[in-house]
Amino acid sequence: MQKLFFKVACYVRVSTENQIENYSIDEQIERLKAYCTAKSWSIYRIYTDGGYSGGNTNRPALQQMLKDIHAGLIDMVAVYKLDRLSRSQKDTLTLIEDEFIANNVEFVSMNEDFDTSSPFGRAMIGILSVFAQLEKDQITERFTMGRIGRSKAGYYHGGPTPPTGYKYINGNLIVDEYKASQVKEVYKKFLNGYSINSIQKYMHNKYGDWSSHSLVINVLRNSVYIGKVKFKGVEYNGVHKPIINKEAFFETQKLLKSPERQNKKNSAQKTPFRAEHLLSSLIYCKKCGAKYNACHGYYKCYSRSKGCKKYIKDRNCKNRNYGIEGLDAIVVNEIKRLKYDKNYLKQILGNSTKQTGADKKAIIIKAREIDTQINRMIDLYQIGTIPMEKTAERISALQKEKDSLNQKLAKSQVSRDKPIKEFIDTFSKLNEVFSSGSLEKKRLFVSTLIQSIWIDDDIINIKWRI
Repeated sequence: MQKLFFKVACYVRVSTENQIENYSIDEQIERLKAYCTAKSWSIYRIYTDGGYSGGNTNRPALQQMLKDIHAGLIDMVAVYKLDRLSRSQKDTLTLIEDEFIANNVEFVSMNEDFDTSSPFGRAMIGILSVFAQLEKDQITERFTMGRIGRSKAGYYHGGPTPPTGYKYINGNLIVDEYKASQVKEVYKKFLNGYSINSIQKYMHNKYGDWSSHSLVINVLRNSVYIGKVKFKGVEYNGVHKPIINKEAFFETQKLLKSPERQNKKNSAQKTPFRAEHLLSSLIYCKKCGAKYNACHGYYKCYSRSKGCKKYIKDRNCKNRNYGIEGLDAIVVNEIKRLKYDKNYLKQILGNSTKQTGADKKAIIIKAREIDTQINRMIDLYQIGTIPMEKTAERISALQKEKDSLNQKLAKSQVSRDKPIKEFIDTFSKLNEVFSSGSLEKKRLFVSTLIQSIWIDDDIINIKWRI
């Protein structure tokens, strides 16, 4: 005897890519009505999602139907075809098992001619949902391949808004001269030493847009401005007109500190544009550990001031004061000495490599100890002391440990070489910075080379960033 359902929910859906298929809303509704009539089922309500993808369940009509199911208003859900419910295998099974069946609601798909009231129907649901998932994945793959192909051809893949400085017209990036001039201004200010925050405030006050510092950062990092397009992390040569020259762009990337390196920098290098003096935030007292601040023409230990108590380390500190111009000149001369005195540079680099050399030596010693253990294990196996299985297991573990040490050794050399090169390369800008650069640019230059300066009466110790 045929089971009667008095409250059937008919769910219909059509997405943008399916408008050309024979799955129109009206067609689905007409066929479902005829089907229910033939089965003597009463339609409670027709739930319609027009223009919604089946890739997720965030659809208004579907969500309303689920609410009605939870309220006990529905006995059965009917669809024209399984993929009208969902194209996701996971979502299909979740809806049928956790929403419909769990609430004593059956499910029927008209086109596939089965329902969940029979074991065979439930088995077929799982099989067909696999193919629905396959179809969705194929559509996604074709769409992705199309976007990759477009990127390889040099075309921007589009989005809700084009990059600042461009218009997106008929699939092409076209330079917006008014906005492009603003982008150039942002790069110029950054390369002249201005901070991200100060640039954002300046641009906002001048042009009215530029409402966040993240916009400034995105502009400074986006390679679209040198004629590149990017998709899924891969960069291609674009067909659009660049706004920024490559030299300025790559110089900008050097100045934009990575998060990993940023965490290692002191406050002077994180915010090198806020102070009014060249060495502010870089100087420390060797006697008490407090910072030095600039006041009335002198750099003074903060412990000797009457300022905020949390910065005072020792009220009795008697470390000497230094005239601002005098100490600035001493430090700048040390920087120039590094540039022009190769022996002095070699000495500084040699001192900084002592700890690295000690670490390297410790790794080499440990690796040799592992070799000794491996040889010992082989000897014990040969005399029959340890079974083959245990010998192989132990040797494998030791070899993995040795491989890890070798990798660490190789990485330490790479990580050592890069900062040395960056440190030396910085000197190429010395004459330009100190002859015509702004205070902000000078502070950025100095804090790139120097991590801290320690004062102990007449002794000035510079800790270089190397």
